Amino acid sequence: GRQARGGRGAASRYGARLRDRGQDYRVDDKSEKETSFESPFILDWWIWSSETKFQCSVPRSLWLGCSNLVESMCALRCLQSMPSVRCLQNTSVMEDQNEDESPKKNTLWQISNGTSSVIVSRKRPSEGNYEKEKDLCIKYFDQWSESDQVEFVEHLISRMCHYQHGHINSYLKPMLQRDFITALPEQGLDHIAENILSYLDARSLCAAELVCKEWQRVISEGMLWKKLIERMVRTDPLWKGLSERRGWDQYLFKNRPTDGPPNSFYRSLYPKIIQDIETIESNWRCGRHNLQRIQCRSENSKGVYCLQYDDEKIISGLRDNSIKIWDKTSLECLKILTGHTGSVLCLQYDERVIVTGSSDSTVRVWDVNTGEVLNTLIHHNEAVLHLRFCNGLMVTCSKDRSIAVWDMASPTDITLRRVLVGHRAAVNVVDFDDKYIVSASGDRTIKVWSTSTCEFVRTLNGHKRGIACLQYRDRLVVSGSSDNTIRLWDIECGACLRVLEGHEELVRCIRFDNKRIVSGAYDGKIKVWDLQAALDPRAPASTLCLRTLVEHSGRVFRLQFDEFQIISSSHDDTILIWDFLNVPPSAQNETRSPSRTYTYISR
Repeated sequence: GRQARGGRGAASRYGARLRDRGQDYRVDDKSEKETSFESPFILDWWIWSSETKFQCSVPRSLWLGCSNLVESMCALRCLQSMPSVRCLQNTSVMEDQNEDESPKKNTLWQISNGTSSVIVSRKRPSEGNYEKEKDLCIKYFDQWSESDQVEFVEHLISRMCHYQHGHINSYLKPMLQRDFITALPEQGLDHIAENILSYLDARSLCAAELVCKEWQRVISEGMLWKKLIERMVRTDPLWKGLSERRGWDQYLFKNRPTDGPPNSFYRSLYPKIIQDIETIESNWRCGRHNLQRIQCRSENSKGVYCLQYDDEKIISGLRDNSIKIWDKTSLECLKILTGHTGSVLCLQYDERVIVTGSSDSTVRVWDVNTGEVLNTLIHHNEAVLHLRFCNGLMVTCSKDRSIAVWDMASPTDITLRRVLVGHRAAVNVVDFDDKYIVSASGDRTIKVWSTSTCEFVRTLNGHKRGIACLQYRDRLVVSGSSDNTIRLWDIECGACLRVLEGHEELVRCIRFDNKRIVSGAYDGKIKVWDLQAALDPRAPASTLCLRTLVEHSGRVFRLQFDEFQIISSSHDDTILIWDFLNVPPSAQNETRSPSRTYTYISR
């Protein structure tokens, strides 16, 4: 009580002295409330007790809020439990005139809070029995089983206070950290360390190389940059196509490390690939391309109604009843297939056959290598407007308003499974997968049918005029109409997700992948749309169209595209190749690039 009164008196005298200095606050012995908080003053306070000496630098907002010494001590204990407490062991010997001058162990607690700090010195008198008792405890501890030791330590920790837990945590943390990447090779397990690091992306792999020389060695000897590039090529079509076009696929997927370049080659190759990909994306958005043109020069009637391509060839169906096969590199006509008595309106091919549909109402099957006619299907009463085939199933649609489903056992063994009827106008386009057959018609509707049972499922309504084109994949259907709009649909619920506006005439052809939609219309324009933005209802309509490409002088009938190019055909009797990969440096600052023209004159 005497110490408390002395403490309060000292505080009062100190507060009075501060008032003499003209400070804008005071200490009231009764209320002990702070009347102003404008001064950054820190109160230094010494407290003597029988065992402990405290030197406290306390923010006045804390100390002045305590009505007595007991509350002040409680406040100090609260501060001791803060995470910012640091314990420093002081080996110096402090002497006190009022206490025994024997050496004492000191523990300094420093509590930081901005400009404020609390330093508490705890001294425990050394006792002769402590060392003996500690050695005895350790002796018993060593004799116990591991489970008993853990149980004892848990019980011991539970009796400690918060700041002691913090010290134990700081002590244990470095003991629990293991550099397993360095440790595994020491045990002859290099392959495990390499396998762990092989899951890192490029940014993490760069950081891992900087950890230490051993990590860098594991990454280098494990050829992890090569494995990262191989993983991207296996999983991303853009990487796969780029590897083939740039030629670095020859350095990948080698069984023996000695068959290829060192790790440093792949380490330097990776940023070049990323730069290529960024350039391609920029070219798509800015419309920079290298344009190649094939002039078909049809003899009688002009127009290229349909096409499909791969890395070696382009196969096109023309209004003059012929099918022309072009070399994709030289752009020369390799072969002409004749046999249809009407315009070739649709086609699809694989590694074995070409299947074509014509305005002569027939479907013909051709050998893709020899050009020989293998089969002719006569079923529809009017022009065959579109067809698709995959995995032994073919679907055709016609101006006669019907849809025919065929089983394709072989090119020569094709049988009619079912005829789907329900549209009230010409069925212009069909698409399907293992779950649904999707058809679109001039009656303004899209109909969904079950692929397995051929039963009707639902109708998608929304277009104001007839629908000319459609693509279906996963849950998404994208359609183009003579109402000049493009609509995105969820096939499972039938909801229209977005309407794209921009074309000035009928939208005749449309394709999409994971990133973009590309559409062609009777206005002669090809538009590139941001698919991900179109699927986001928050995206403004003005941001959806990335670029409009204008090179055709007539209606755009058909197009296909991949990550690097668009190939389109038109009523102007041309096939255009829009190359977004091999853009000349001179065209990098231009929206449109120079084009070269190839003319084929049929003999």
